[in-house]
Amino acid sequence: MGTGIIADAAATLPRGFAGLGGAATVVWAGAALLLVVLTVGYLRQRMLRVHAGDPVLAQFLGAPPMALLTVGAGTLLLGRRLIGERAAVDAGWVLWSIGTVLGLATACAVPYLMITRHRFAPDAAFGGWLMPVVPPMVSAATGALLVPYAPAGQPRLAMLLGCYAMLGLGLVAVLLVLAMVYSRLVHHDAPSGAVVPTVWIGVGALDQAVTALGALATAAPGALPGPYARGAAVAALLGGIGVWGFALLWLVLATALTVREVRTGLPFSPTWWSFIFPLGACVTGTGALATRTGSLLFVWGAVVLYVLLVAAWLVVVRHALLHGLGRLRAPVGR
Repeated sequence: MGTGIIADAAATLPRGFAGLGGAATVVWAGAALLLVVLTVGYLRQRMLRVHAGDPVLAQFLGAPPMALLTVGAGTLLLGRRLIGERAAVDAGWVLWSIGTVLGLATACAVPYLMITRHRFAPDAAFGGWLMPVVPPMVSAATGALLVPYAPAGQPRLAMLLGCYAMLGLGLVAVLLVLAMVYSRLVHHDAPSGAVVPTVWIGVGALDQAVTALGALATAAPGALPGPYARGAAVAALLGGIGVWGFALLWLVLATALTVREVRTGLPFSPTWWSFIFPLGACVTGTGALATRTGSLLFVWGAVVLYVLLVAAWLVVVRHALLHGLGRLRAPVGR
C-alpha cells in the first residue's frame, strides 16, 4: 500500500502536473506485482490465527485490505493504459470488493478481539490502533471511482450511499481512537523507537476522509438528486477543509515527535512504512481541495507534499532493502 499510494497520489495531482502519468503507471505495475507476491507468501505461512491473537500484530491486519484497495484505485486511474479500460474496470471491481469485505471484517473483528481477548496496559494505545478502522474510509474513497460504472438507478445510488456509510463508520472510529492515542501521549512518557512512526497514521486517517469527501462529491451528481449532489459538494469543501486543518495539526505533532526521536537515534523497523501512506493521503486530500477550490495554497501544497512523499519512499525502500539483505546474510540460527 505504501508503494501503491505513490502512483495513486501522482494521478490525483492538479492537472498542470499530469506529466507524471507514465512513471506513475510503472510504479503501479510494480505495486500490483508486489501485492501478488506478498499475498501468496502470506497465505502460505498460514499465520492469520497467530497474528489475530497478538495484541500488536492484530492491528496491522488492516494493511492487506488497504493494499488491495490502493492497487485497485491505481488500476482504474492508471492501469487502463496497459490493460485497457474494460479489464481495468473489472479488476477494479474485484479488488475493491475483496478489499472492502476484508476491511469491514477487520474494522469489526479487531475491536471485538481487543475487547474480549486482548489485554492492554494503560499506556498501550498507539497509532497502529487506527489501522483496523481506516480501511472502510479507503473503500469509500476508492469506491467513488466505481460509482459511474455501477448500473444507473438503484444500484448506483446504493453504491454511493454505501460509500458514505463506510466513510462515517471509519471517520467516527478514527476520532475515537485518536482521542485514546492523544490521551496516551499526554498522560505517559513520549513514544520512542518503532512506535514513533505510527503516530503518522493519524495524519493518513484524517486526510483519507478529506479524499473520500472529495471523491464522493464528484460522483454524487450521477446518483443523487440535484440539491443533495450540491450538498455533497459543500460538505466536500467546507467539511474537507475543516478535517484537513485537524490533519495539519496532527502532522505538525507527528513531525515534532519524529524529529525529537531522530536526534537520539531512530533505528529502522517495518513501522517506517507508517510514514508513507499517511503522506500519500496528505497529497490526495490536499489535491482534492485544490481541484475543488483552485486555490494555489492547495495546488502547491499538494506538489510539495508529493515531493516529500517520493523522497520519504526512497529512503524507506533503501533501508528496507538493506534490512532484508542483512537478514538474508545473517548466519543460520543467529
